[in-house]
Amino acid sequence: MTRYSAFIVCATVLILSACSSFEPDEKPPKGPYPETKTVDQKDDYHDTQVNDPYRWLEQDNKEVKNWVDAQNQLSTPALQKLPAFADIKNRMTTLWNYEKVSTPFRYADRYFYFSNDGLQNQAVLYTKTDLNSAPDVLINPNTLSDDGTVSLARIRVSPKAQYIAYATSDAGSDWTEIKVRHIQSGKDTTDIIKGVKFTDVAWLPNERGFYYSRYPQLEDGRFDDSKPVSVYFHKLGTEQSDDQLIFAFDNKPDWNPYAKVSDDGQYLLIDVFKGYDANAVYIRPLAQENASFEGLFTGWDDHYQYVTSHKKQLYFKTTNEAATGRVIAVDPKQPAVENWTEVIAAKTHTLKEVNAINGQLVAHYLQSARSRVAIFDIDGTMLQELALPGIGSVEGFRGSSKAPDTFFTFKGFTEPGKVYRYQAEQQRTTLWYETKVPANLEPYTTEQVVYNSADSTEVPMFLVHHKDIELNGQNPTLLYGYGGFNISITPDFDTTRVVWLQMGGVLAIPNLRGGGEFGQMWHQQGTKEKKQNVFDDFIAAAEWLINNNYTNKDKLAIQGRSNGGLLVGATMTQRPELFAAALPAVGVLDMLRYHLPSANARGWSSEFGLSENKEQFKNLYAYSPVHNTQIDTCYPATLITTGTHDNRVVPWHSYKFAATLQRDQSCDQPIWLNVETRAGHGAGTPTWMRIEQQAENWAFLQQYLGMNSEAVQSNASE
Repeated sequence: MTRYSAFIVCATVLILSACSSFEPDEKPPKGPYPETKTVDQKDDYHDTQVNDPYRWLEQDNKEVKNWVDAQNQLSTPALQKLPAFADIKNRMTTLWNYEKVSTPFRYADRYFYFSNDGLQNQAVLYTKTDLNSAPDVLINPNTLSDDGTVSLARIRVSPKAQYIAYATSDAGSDWTEIKVRHIQSGKDTTDIIKGVKFTDVAWLPNERGFYYSRYPQLEDGRFDDSKPVSVYFHKLGTEQSDDQLIFAFDNKPDWNPYAKVSDDGQYLLIDVFKGYDANAVYIRPLAQENASFEGLFTGWDDHYQYVTSHKKQLYFKTTNEAATGRVIAVDPKQPAVENWTEVIAAKTHTLKEVNAINGQLVAHYLQSARSRVAIFDIDGTMLQELALPGIGSVEGFRGSSKAPDTFFTFKGFTEPGKVYRYQAEQQRTTLWYETKVPANLEPYTTEQVVYNSADSTEVPMFLVHHKDIELNGQNPTLLYGYGGFNISITPDFDTTRVVWLQMGGVLAIPNLRGGGEFGQMWHQQGTKEKKQNVFDDFIAAAEWLINNNYTNKDKLAIQGRSNGGLLVGATMTQRPELFAAALPAVGVLDMLRYHLPSANARGWSSEFGLSENKEQFKNLYAYSPVHNTQIDTCYPATLITTGTHDNRVVPWHSYKFAATLQRDQSCDQPIWLNVETRAGHGAGTPTWMRIEQQAENWAFLQQYLGMNSEAVQSNASE
C-alpha cells in the first residue's frame, strides 16, 4: 500500500485553471501534527552533551510505521487538495507524454538503447544489429511489477554481445539482484546474484563468467552492508554459493574494492574506494589466476580512472599533478611515476570524463559547467573539437572501445535532447535522433551570471526564465542546489521544470563549491571544515536574486535532494527569514549519526568528516539541520520528502528533521512530512509516481509563494 490515494481532478488538461478543493478564504491545514513522543537520550561527544529526543524514529518497527502513516494522513490529502494540484498533475502528464530515447551504445555488431513511448513507468531496453531496422525488445521492466516500481538499476553487455547481465531494484532500493540474459534467444540463464548494491559486472573476454563485488553474508542468509564489499568471480551456469573470492581486505572497514577487466583482456584491475578524495588501484595479469595483486596506485593521493589499454600500456584519467584532470599511460610492468607518459595534458577546463573509441580518445570537458568535447588520437594529438549547439550538457560515448562508432546526447534546460552518432574513422558527426516535446520552448531562455559568495569567491549560476521577464522583484523563483561529492550540476532537460516555467517561475541553479565543475580544488573547498562555504554560496545566490530584482523573500523557494537536502536543511535553519518555502528531499540531516547505517554511508566521511573526531564534530554540530533548529522561530513552509526503501540516505534523517521542525515552528507556515512507501532514494521511480510527487511540489510552491491562478493560466497556454 503506497501513500498514494485518489482525488477527483479537474477535467482540463492543457490549461491550469483555478479549480480548487478549498473554499476561497480557507487556508490549507498546517496541522495539528501527529503526536511525536520524545525519549531521554543524551550522547557525549568529546565532553559535549547532545540531546537526541527523537532517536526512537531511527528504528524499523510498528510504532515508527504508525507515526509515518499519521504524517502521510496529514500531508497527502492536504497536498492533493491544494488549489493547483489537479491541474498541474494533468498538465505535467500531458507534457510527459512524448517518446524519450537514451544514448545508444555498441558491443560487437549490436546496438543497445532505452526508449519510453511516453508514459510508460520504466524505459524499455531495445537492441538491433542495423541502425535502419526495427529494434527488438531485450528487457521490459514494466512487466516485472504491477505498479511499475521494479526497475533496471544497471546493465552490462558482454564483450561479444552474447549475454547481458542486468540488475533489478525493487521499490527504489539500492539492494539489487543480478540476472543474466542470452541476447539472441531473449531468455534468462539460471544465474542469479544477490547481496549486491552498487557493483558493476566485469566480464571475461571469453564471456564464461564475470567479476562483481558483494557484501558478506550472515548466517540467516541476509547480507551485511555495514561491512565493505569483496570481489568474487561467478562462472556462468553455477550457483552463487560456488563463486570464488578474488580480492578482499582485512581490517580495512572503509575500503570497498570493485573489479574491471582491461580492454585488451590482459589485466584484472581492482578499484578501491574509501571516500571521494582519492582511490587506489591494484592489478594482476588475467591469465595468472593464482598470482598476487600488485599495487598500481596506492598512495591515496588522487583519483585514477581507467580509460583503455594500448600497446601494453594502461591509460588513466587522473588528478595527479593536475587539479582539473589529465590522461596518463602507465606500463604495468614499470609503474613508477618516472615511467609515466602524459597523453593529454591538463587544461584550464575541467576534464570530466574520457572514453576510448576505435583508437581515439574522447575527452569531455566542462567550461563554466558547460560541456565541450575534444577528440584526440591514441597518442594525444588533438583531431577536432565537436561543434555543440549552445549552452548544454553532453552524455554518452559508451560501449566497446573497439566499436567503429559511438553516440552522444546534447541536452539543455530548454533543449530536450539531440542524439548524435560519431564515426571514428571518418571523424564524422551526424544527427541520429531528435526529441520532440508537446510544448513550445521558444519563449524561454538560459543565461549564466556570476555572483560573489561571502568570502568573495566568484560562483556561476544558470538562470532559466521567460524571455520577457520583468525584473520587478515579484517573480516566483526556485533556487536549486547540490554542492558536494565532486558532482557537477550542468544543464539538463526536465519536463517538470518546463511546467514550472509555464507557471511563471524562474529557475536558478548555482554551481556551488563542493561540486566538480571546476576541478579538485573546487570540490575540496566545500568539504569537511569548509562545508559552510557551500551554504554560504547558496545563501549568496538567494541574496543576488533578490538584490537584482528577480524575486523577493516572499517569492523565493529552495530545493535540493540527498546532499542537496542537507544544503536546504542547513540553509533554511541558518537563514529562515530569507525563504518562503523549502523542499528538502531524501536529505542527509543528522550529521552526527549519518555514518552509522552502512559502510557506504561511512564512506561519506571524506566529504563531511566524522563526529568521532573532536574537531570534525564541532564543524558537523555547527550546521547539522536536526541539531540547529530554534524554538519559537518562523521557518519557511516546508515539504520534507523521503521513501521508506531509501537505504542510501535512510529515511529517519527526514523523520527526525520533520519532528524537530514541527516542534519548533512558531508561525502558520506548514511543516509537512510526506513519505513514499514504494520508493527509495529516487532511482527507478515509476513515471506515475514522479508526476504525482512533482505535482505536489509545484502545487505546494504555488500556494506558499502566492502565485496567482491568472499567471499560471497565461503561461501554461503558451
